[in-house]
Amino acid sequence: MSALLIRDLRLAFRAGGGFGLGLGFFLILAVLVPLGVGPDQSTLGLIAPGILWVGALLACLLSLDRLFALDFEDGSLDLLATSPIPMEGVVAIKALAHWLTTCLPLALAAPLLGVLLNLPITAYAALLLSLLIGTPALSMIGAFGAALTVGLKRGGLLLSLLVLPLYVPTLVFGAQSVTRAAQGLDITTPLALLAGITAGSLALLPFAAAFALRINLR
Repeated sequence: MSALLIRDLRLAFRAGGGFGLGLGFFLILAVLVPLGVGPDQSTLGLIAPGILWVGALLACLLSLDRLFALDFEDGSLDLLATSPIPMEGVVAIKALAHWLTTCLPLALAAPLLGVLLNLPITAYAALLLSLLIGTPALSMIGAFGAALTVGLKRGGLLLSLLVLPLYVPTLVFGAQSVTRAAQGLDITTPLALLAGITAGSLALLPFAAAFALRINLR
């Protein structure tokens, strides 16, 4: 399984579709929002938590359509299905590789981009913590959506339509935790709910995604 993880990490960095593309999109969004909304610092500080979380969510979507598609096209997925590694493990490893190459850099860069949006200084720790807790759910939910659409040509749009509604609870509680931190309120409850969503996703969705992959490989 470690060899599969290293392989996926190498492919992601060589293709340039994970690390650089997600960060580039996130940076462009953080630059464009002040230009569109205006230079008012209070307005930017008010919308910054939601904008940063929406930006991270959309950046995570950019490379999801290739999570299983390339292996499906060249036959590697058939080999993985017949290997000693259970398909649930394959799904978990690919979701982990996606998180390491896409979501983790976004989480680490978000506090820096918060400066462009005048995010209150009291919310920086909550922003980083909420993204570290919530983004694994984004990767796993995305892996489930990618498994459902792996056999479809041009399934990227359908993947987005399937995944975005499932992202809503994570987005709501993640942005709420940052907003509450900016207002000086307790963030324990939204963070606990966010952690619960992530734990549930990691526990259940590998089995659902593996089942979808087996159907698509028949």
